[in-house]
Amino acid sequence: MAEFRYRAVNREGKIVAGTQTSHSARDLEVKLKRLNLQLLSCHEYKPLLGFVQRRKVSRRDLINYCFYLEQMTRSGIPLVEALEDLQESLSTSYLGEVIAIQIAEINEGKAFSETLAGFPGIFSGTFISLIKAGEKSGELVSVLKDLTETLIWQDELIAQTRKALMLPMFMAVVVFCVVFFLMTFLVPQLVTFITSMGQELPVYTKLLIVVSDFFVNYWPAVLASPFALIVIFRQLLKHSPRFRFQVDKLKLKIWVLGPLLEKIILSRFVNYLALLYRSGIPIIDSLKMTEIIVENKVIEQALRNVRTMIADGATVSLAFEMGEIFPKLVLSMIRVGEKTGDLGASLQNVSYFYKRDVDELIANVQQMIEPAMTVVMGFIIGWVMLSVLGPVYDLIGNIKI
Repeated sequence: MAEFRYRAVNREGKIVAGTQTSHSARDLEVKLKRLNLQLLSCHEYKPLLGFVQRRKVSRRDLINYCFYLEQMTRSGIPLVEALEDLQESLSTSYLGEVIAIQIAEINEGKAFSETLAGFPGIFSGTFISLIKAGEKSGELVSVLKDLTETLIWQDELIAQTRKALMLPMFMAVVVFCVVFFLMTFLVPQLVTFITSMGQELPVYTKLLIVVSDFFVNYWPAVLASPFALIVIFRQLLKHSPRFRFQVDKLKLKIWVLGPLLEKIILSRFVNYLALLYRSGIPIIDSLKMTEIIVENKVIEQALRNVRTMIADGATVSLAFEMGEIFPKLVLSMIRVGEKTGDLGASLQNVSYFYKRDVDELIANVQQMIEPAMTVVMGFIIGWVMLSVLGPVYDLIGNIKI
């Protein structure tokens, strides 16, 4: 896929310019025709540093998309008419352009799921697979409803997670600014006074002076280092699979946050696995589709091993038990589902179990973060005060009256 800049003319004869992601100039021309635009000229857009501003559809727009189609089709309105009504209300947005192309492709004879596949940046492989399964089984309305509920839950989960992380991120910035101010402005003024006492300084005071000197002499590097580390870290994650694996492994072991992250990942995994399996997709194919969405190489490898064991003849519960992914309670729920022949319902119960657990964990983490960051701030300020006032106190104690 490449980004193209184009000039086109609409039905009123007005020149329209813009950008569009397409496989080729010919593909771009076809897309514009579906939007009632006649292509005049185009060229591939390659901005400086290779950064391209991608046109995106927000998760809330996607929720509205699924909800609207589910409500309209449930009422007996044909899918094309439902898309046309939705497209009219979104005509000025990127999603409105996407829907216009979908309408044209459906009228040309394509299936709804096939029109989704043309926009992989908006609709994930799992999303498309669920829609395709709904089309084949005649349960498209139910699939759209499940997708709507899942996307709403994910949106709420992301909002809660951001809220939980907002405070520590803000506190981290505050701590960095306070330390930078102390080391570059306050401590240097006090060092002259401390060293003029002419007495042996304690180790913690010497350490403070060394740190302060480093901040004063290399303050540009200190300010630039967080940004440089972020860039280097992202590049390593992108280009080194081994580094990515070790980082993902470390994430799961971080105190408090590690278990929370693991349950969020497993909750998303089980939720989509239940949706896929209940839509009629075989368990092995469902596992293969959901491996990608976990976005953690350690858990992804464990799920791949589980899929291999099931393909070799192991039961689902035994494979998950050998993979050491789920706790005993969850394994028992899956085992009961296998015995009763209703694995889909059991997976749905597991999904509910994880959703509730994640909500409780996020609430607990939010309560723990603020006092933890306060302790860190107090420790740093206490170290500075002890390093400065300690020698002064010793000097006063040695004065003979």
